[in-house]
Amino acid sequence: MSTSERAAKEGRGDLFPVRTDFACSVCIANYNGIDLIGPCIDSVLAQDFDLPVEIIVHDDASSDDSVSFIRERYPTVKLIVGSENVGFCLSNNRMAEQASGEYLLLLNNDATLRPDALKTLYSFASGQKTPGLLGLPEYDMRTGELLDVGHWSDLFLNAVPNLKRQRQEVGQIIGACLWVPRRLWKELGGFPDWFGSLAEETYLCCLARLKGYSVTALCMSGFDHLAGGSFGGAKLVRGRMRTSYRRRALAERNKSFVMYICYPSPYLYLIFPLHLLMLALEGAIVSCVKRDSTLWKQVYLNCMRELWTNRQKLKQHRRDAQRGATCGAGFFRCHTLTPHKLKMLMAHGLPRVE
Repeated sequence: MSTSERAAKEGRGDLFPVRTDFACSVCIANYNGIDLIGPCIDSVLAQDFDLPVEIIVHDDASSDDSVSFIRERYPTVKLIVGSENVGFCLSNNRMAEQASGEYLLLLNNDATLRPDALKTLYSFASGQKTPGLLGLPEYDMRTGELLDVGHWSDLFLNAVPNLKRQRQEVGQIIGACLWVPRRLWKELGGFPDWFGSLAEETYLCCLARLKGYSVTALCMSGFDHLAGGSFGGAKLVRGRMRTSYRRRALAERNKSFVMYICYPSPYLYLIFPLHLLMLALEGAIVSCVKRDSTLWKQVYLNCMRELWTNRQKLKQHRRDAQRGATCGAGFFRCHTLTPHKLKMLMAHGLPRVE
């Protein structure tokens, strides 16, 4: 029995009453995005979609004029102004709390929807017997190139872009454009506030699959994304990988958190020690080759330190996540055995860290 079926049988649907004044609440997290937020909101307003939609923007203490720009140009947008920078996770949690749509669409401020995006997502979601997470094809805003149709993962939760449109069951939906029923969002608990930013969609997708819900990348419509603009990149630039210390530190820490929380037993006890060993070896080798001790301290040693510091919180979060889990070995259906980092290293060399 799936989690949703069990919830219905137990009457758990009444635990999270959902007011649905709108078909969809589009939630846009913004930080210093005055040059980006206009086209993003305009793409929502221009949707070929007949049902009511609300737009919510959380400004994460921007130092530019984003707030005044949004207030003056888009008076119908529900604007939440943060007094301090809290990161992507808490920004979206705050918007979801104030949303009144049947569905949520989490949308990056550096993304624009194609005209039929909401219609495509709503039509598919309305026909699902069991709710799940949905995504759309992602295109590079600069070149128009198809970047992915969702992601698979290797065993260490490194995202592997899926380019096969016919393969719609995926492991992850990119957080730049992620569709979720609001009732399911509430049941899963949203994003962990303490993640800050990065790998939050990995967490939500892994938790959903652990609980028996689907993660689906649709092959129709899509969105355009200024890929690699946040946190210093992590995308290919002129054939080379480019990233930043901050991005690498957050990504390695949060992926490790997700793995510990969501991987079903007994697989966690086989894979997680190997993950830590591989991480330590990677850190030592890359730091020596690049002659950069800062990389070791800020990224790899920091990851180990954060795992130890948060061990009690992680244990409790794991107990909560694993309670009622319905997925065992099937959890890894959308994982590949080949380490994706090794594949990228062989193809493009060591990344440039800035």
